[in-house]
Amino acid sequence: MENQTSEIILFSVTSLAKRIACSPWFPFSVALLLRLAFLFHQGQRVLPEALAVLPFQNEVGSVAAALAHGQGFCCLFQQPTGPTAWLAPVYPFFLSKIFRVFGTFTITSFYVAAAFNGFFSALACLPLFFAAQRIGNRTMAVVAGWVWAIFPSGVLIPSEWIWDTSLSALLASSLLLGTLLLADCPKQPRFVLYGLLSGFCFLVNPALGAAFPFFLLWLFFRLRAAKTERLTNLALVSVLALLVCLPWTIRNAVQFHRLIPIRSDFPFELWMGNNPIYDEHSREINRITRYEQVRLYAQLGETRFLDEKGRAAREFIRAHPALCLRLAANRAVALWLGTSSPWRDFQRAESLLVKLLFAWNGLTLLGTMAGLLALLVRGRNYLLPLAAYPVVFPCVYYFTQASLRLRHPCDPVLALLMAVAMTWPFSKAQATVQSLNR
Repeated sequence: MENQTSEIILFSVTSLAKRIACSPWFPFSVALLLRLAFLFHQGQRVLPEALAVLPFQNEVGSVAAALAHGQGFCCLFQQPTGPTAWLAPVYPFFLSKIFRVFGTFTITSFYVAAAFNGFFSALACLPLFFAAQRIGNRTMAVVAGWVWAIFPSGVLIPSEWIWDTSLSALLASSLLLGTLLLADCPKQPRFVLYGLLSGFCFLVNPALGAAFPFFLLWLFFRLRAAKTERLTNLALVSVLALLVCLPWTIRNAVQFHRLIPIRSDFPFELWMGNNPIYDEHSREINRITRYEQVRLYAQLGETRFLDEKGRAAREFIRAHPALCLRLAANRAVALWLGTSSPWRDFQRAESLLVKLLFAWNGLTLLGTMAGLLALLVRGRNYLLPLAAYPVVFPCVYYFTQASLRLRHPCDPVLALLMAVAMTWPFSKAQATVQSLNR
């Protein structure tokens, strides 16, 4: 009797442990703890006076402070420079609410904002888990959740950048899951929700829209309805996404008397990546400084400033096409490996942590490529939506500026592709065994 009781208890404990291990909430909980632990660890290493101000010394912090004080969406560099369309609206408005409750540029506001970023980042485990489960199986889903839970940029960036980056990562994985769900169950309410979600994603980070046409194309071929019905439903998705963005577009048109769908800063970003400081034969040897650009922005105003930067960037690209292509290639390497000279910088790094980060970047690139190859070999059913993020999303950064932070919104999908690569050989072997048993 005692042996039976012990066996029952052991079986129950084993079953409970298995359910916990296979649950998406386990990697989510660990991911959240890791992000919060890093936040408080870093917070102890910085003076409170600096921590209350320095994380907000950027465009998002400036606009959020203006909103919190009732000045409107303006004052891009904490100066009275008037309205701006430099940023997408959602995250500055979100940060302004934190400022109103916990104070503008306070250490409490920093911890709250960074904790929310950590929560957004950890929450990406859930859509990632269910997307992986639909693409593969439960094992792939568990692996994807754990890869994202320990993903270094996912742990570091929520505290390092008070920006929309972590929220964008959550939305990118949610949009991917929404695409997969819609293909499996194409009901009218789901098309409506998908269109509204897409529009909200664009208002957080317009770069997420790079994958949107490929999602729609994949859905068109996956849906089993008649061609006319498919086109109607996908047109409904597109119209709803545009309608969500329309009020902000109208606001920009009223303020700046030109069409600015969401944000206006692309000419400046293009110029930052393509200007005479990269030309060794140029007579313009002064480095770009934030002070000088802010002074020029305040002097010209946002519209003229961006027009000048766009004109200068186009002229430089026309005059130096080979150089700009070489710069784009260097930025592509930096976007994926963290620096344009990864092997040299890896050898020079004195910190073991930095070396591990370099190694992880290389592993991420290899895992992403292996995952795409596995999807290509397995029948290509999910190749297009998963390839859209790593292939299309980074393209604009190859010609502007490149950093791991800018790539970060698609990192959850990279984690999923790494899970595909890690579990594919086992799922293939399992399928072979099952076929032999038959």
